[in-house]
Amino acid sequence: MSNTPIELKGSSFTLSVVHLHNAQPEVIRQALEDKIAQAPAFLKNAPVVVNISALEGPFNWPEILSAMQATGLRIMGVSGCKDATLKTQIGRSGIPLLTEGKEKAIRAEPERPEPVEQKVIPPEPVPVAAAQTRIINTPVRSGQRIYAPGSDLIVTSHVSAGAELIADGNIHIYGMMRGRALAGAAGNRDAQIFCTHLGAELVSIAGVYWLSEQIPADFSGKATRLCLTDGVLSVQPLD
Repeated sequence: MSNTPIELKGSSFTLSVVHLHNAQPEVIRQALEDKIAQAPAFLKNAPVVVNISALEGPFNWPEILSAMQATGLRIMGVSGCKDATLKTQIGRSGIPLLTEGKEKAIRAEPERPEPVEQKVIPPEPVPVAAAQTRIINTPVRSGQRIYAPGSDLIVTSHVSAGAELIADGNIHIYGMMRGRALAGAAGNRDAQIFCTHLGAELVSIAGVYWLSEQIPADFSGKATRLCLTDGVLSVQPLD
């Protein structure tokens, strides 16, 4: 047992990002309720980040926040805010401000003296290790969530209804798939899902998803390959 009452560790979580393109609270609320109704098991009371980079001009942040919270979504943070006054309003509402990605500062190069010609010996190339694939060899039970950050995820056994597989890369299931599979979680639209027995509750690639009733019935229980074609989910037999 640890001698300290708390322990601080880094970790990774997958959150959906709601990009706002309209500043009218009632329009936002209705659009969110329609989206949640399409996938309640996936979106009801879900934690999300709100991106406001597309909004222009003044808008009422407290009313927007109230409209979003009225749908049951849990607002974990706001990204894409560049206005100092608005940042203050968001901070006062108790919502953290987040930054997506890293901005590189541009620094002026100091003046340097003329270089002196000299023989340069290039360093030996260092091989770059490929991202390790996460492999699960046991059944994934209902309520379990498995995430493979920056890599593919392979499950060699069955995945029960209510279980969730998430990977930044591809997902391979070599057993009956009854749960949810979310490939390309970090936005990789080239990610794919390979399944030997498809019976999923939800499949998603880079945020584009199908619920179970949207998956063509001809592929139920079959070996399949799912990918994005022109930004739309498609499914093919896996030969």
